[in-house]
Amino acid sequence: MNPCPLIFQPLYRPKVWGGRRLADLLGKTLPGTDAIGESWECVDLPTVASIVARGPAVGKTLHQLVGQWGSDMLGRASTVDGRFPLLLKFLDAAQPLSIQIHPSAAAAERMGLPHATKNEAWFVIHAEPNAIIYRGLRPGVDLAAIRDCLSREPAQLPNLLQQIHVKAGDHVFVPGGTIHALGAGIVVAEVQTPSDTTFRLYDWGRERPAADAGLHIEQSIACIESSTDIAITERKSHTTSIFTTVSRLITCPSFVIEKVRFVEQFEQDIPYAELVCWIVLDGKGEIAYGTGQRETFQKGDVVLLPAALKKGRLKTLTPCTWLEVTIPTRSDLSEFDRPTTQSLRNTTPEGPKPIQLGIDRRPHP
Repeated sequence: MNPCPLIFQPLYRPKVWGGRRLADLLGKTLPGTDAIGESWECVDLPTVASIVARGPAVGKTLHQLVGQWGSDMLGRASTVDGRFPLLLKFLDAAQPLSIQIHPSAAAAERMGLPHATKNEAWFVIHAEPNAIIYRGLRPGVDLAAIRDCLSREPAQLPNLLQQIHVKAGDHVFVPGGTIHALGAGIVVAEVQTPSDTTFRLYDWGRERPAADAGLHIEQSIACIESSTDIAITERKSHTTSIFTTVSRLITCPSFVIEKVRFVEQFEQDIPYAELVCWIVLDGKGEIAYGTGQRETFQKGDVVLLPAALKKGRLKTLTPCTWLEVTIPTRSDLSEFDRPTTQSLRNTTPEGPKPIQLGIDRRPHP
């Protein structure tokens, strides 16, 4: 089987904090009447793997295809413990999530949790008025203050955290080691590294099912770190043409997220030679590939485009918007030494002549 576009069956996760808005906002067919907190769209963990919903690979798991296609799937990206290097979800926080933390690489190593590093980013699809995301400690708050608060008055813990008021279209990066929580009234698309390791400090006094209960105070405190590079990671940039707009949202070592908008009835070859995932926020389109094969997509789909997709061509049927997720890889030129500024300007008799750039303005004979 040649590499083809992949769309997976959503894996719905009931949560005490969840709701039913994924149906209205993203067209999801939610099961039963339970509060659904998460829709796992692309996952390859030891305990669960996405199953292809349609197309030539229907019924195959993502894990099977990673093993079968190898670099034709991943390009130059690396697996994580032999598994797909991203986990993509939609979250519906009708109530606030627990105040929690995921270990950084250093904390995971200290705690004996191999490959448990979890960096994640949220793109806000919907937010009620005054919705809040909690991320990081407020200035002046240290671990001693956290311990004292949890022992005396745990309900005050949110007041020790930085609060970010968000609206639809905002994006927030949460590196491993950062205390955080989604507040109530928010629906997000989540991009993360493939780990499901979560430690909870505070859960708003809720009772959870036995299989999902419990706090992890000591583990959580052992993981808390300060993050100084978040602003750089979230720095935006834009590229615009007549037919499309591309906005860079998140740039980190684990993944890059860009928001892409296309006008309707636009066609172009798919120019990638690396792994790409689209989280479709709006619109409908189709992908032609191979020998006349086609795959359609629409709002609420997550599309995985393997690195070795042959003759891929995009056509938008309506105006489309999606989050484009890629994995940074080393350049083919990374092994070559770059000349230093000093060497380029070296004008001593022993050194090389300076390189002249630009137009030769000497008078011609």
